[in-house]
Amino acid sequence: MTTYLDRILEAHRAQAAADRRPVDQLMERARSLPPTRGFRAALAEAEGLGVIAEVKRRSPSKGPLAPDLDPAALATEYQSGGANCLSVLTDTDWFGGSPEDLAAARGAVSLPVLRKDFTVSEQDVVDARLMGADCVLLIAAALDNAELAGFHRLATEIGLDALVEIHDEAELERALTVEATLIGVNQRDLVTFAVDTDRAVRMAPLMPGGVVRVAESGVRGPKDAARLAAAGYHAVLVGESLVTAGDPRSGVKALRAVG
Repeated sequence: MTTYLDRILEAHRAQAAADRRPVDQLMERARSLPPTRGFRAALAEAEGLGVIAEVKRRSPSKGPLAPDLDPAALATEYQSGGANCLSVLTDTDWFGGSPEDLAAARGAVSLPVLRKDFTVSEQDVVDARLMGADCVLLIAAALDNAELAGFHRLATEIGLDALVEIHDEAELERALTVEATLIGVNQRDLVTFAVDTDRAVRMAPLMPGGVVRVAESGVRGPKDAARLAAAGYHAVLVGESLVTAGDPRSGVKALRAVG
């Protein structure tokens, strides 16, 4: 059976295969940019539980969430509420995002920004830097071992932090093999898109010291966040519950009050 993930990755890999831009030239442009804002450091140094607040218009499973959102205005609300970092969807076909959303959100605030997308090529990694991101997402389930290692190394070389997303013990081992120090546990199954709210709690004790731990998906409010903070997470990445809230500033503030 073809899954959401299969279809999304097929589309992204087709786009990557058609991308003939020389990586060396892209890297030369990336190296000329100012330093990034320090995504991992912002979470490691956060007081209490950090919050990565997401700019997200829609999802494959839920459909439209906030299709008409203003990325700059929403980012400003998030920062006012105490968010430590932003996450911005740049996938257009499945999530309604764009590089323009990322640029607008980052330009409105001083927070570090994650490019939330399906990274499947070296060009994708460098594009994250060129469009203004401070961190790139590497989904272990979407990459083979060589890709995960190569993309992680490339991100570091051009000044990006890399959030390595995992779902289970085997993927955690793969993340540690590439010396990832920023690891996210996605509680959403990328095959079924169902959320397992116990997944992150199970995985937390398996991560060694020195790893900044992020819990992703299924965080509906302070009660969920408190459970994850108690499990040892440095931060939560929250999108749906914030973009659909009437007051995203207060939503972030309530999450930041945890721990």
